[in-house]
Amino acid sequence: MSQYTTGEIAKLCGVTVRTVQYYDSRDLLVPSELTEGGRRLYSEEDVKRLKVICILRELGLSINVIVQLLKEEDPASVIDVLFSQQAQVLTEEIAEKQSQLERLTELQKGLKGVEHFSVESIGDVAKMMESKKKLNRLYVQFVAMAIPLELIECGTIALWIIKGIWWPWAAWLVVMIPFTWWFVKYYHKKVAYLCPQCHTTFRPVMKEFVWAKHTLRTRKLTCTCCGHKGFCIETWGDDVK
Repeated sequence: MSQYTTGEIAKLCGVTVRTVQYYDSRDLLVPSELTEGGRRLYSEEDVKRLKVICILRELGLSINVIVQLLKEEDPASVIDVLFSQQAQVLTEEIAEKQSQLERLTELQKGLKGVEHFSVESIGDVAKMMESKKKLNRLYVQFVAMAIPLELIECGTIALWIIKGIWWPWAAWLVVMIPFTWWFVKYYHKKVAYLCPQCHTTFRPVMKEFVWAKHTLRTRKLTCTCCGHKGFCIETWGDDVK
């Protein structure tokens, strides 16, 4: 059976000689054998014990707790529970760090499109990131409602062309006009716009909202706070009055 000196077991386990000596003084790692000259020798079992001690120290357990733990009749079962608990903590920390990394990556992407970098720019991008999920859900609702309506429209037009029956299309139009107006009002109520000049979130009047030039994420508006007229960024505005 292999035997190791204090220096050798310290090197194997990645600790200092003084650490091994300290664990010995606390009766936490007693050498398996002492030579006639008083030299400490450690066995393979001692190496395994020291590795366990090192792991428990990495988990944040104090020396006193480890001493009591290793004196238990079945320390392996207690250590197994500790390992499971620590694994859960680490899993949660990893998930949190991953979430932070994703937010940081999104923030970097958003800042690349900012012409004049400032502290306010970071706040604007962060606000847009927070509202992105809510806006996406709104867009999904829009698509979910638009697809069946488009299918009905195509069906009534086809019926008119092929069969000469026009009234289903007329009936669809009667229903579609008030529905479209309702949806525009609903959309107007749910979204707001971020002014790139004064960084204020505002909601334009309905008339300007309807007729303004726009892209998927922006609309050319006049800020109600600073009066700037230009493309403003669409954001979630359910709480904007």
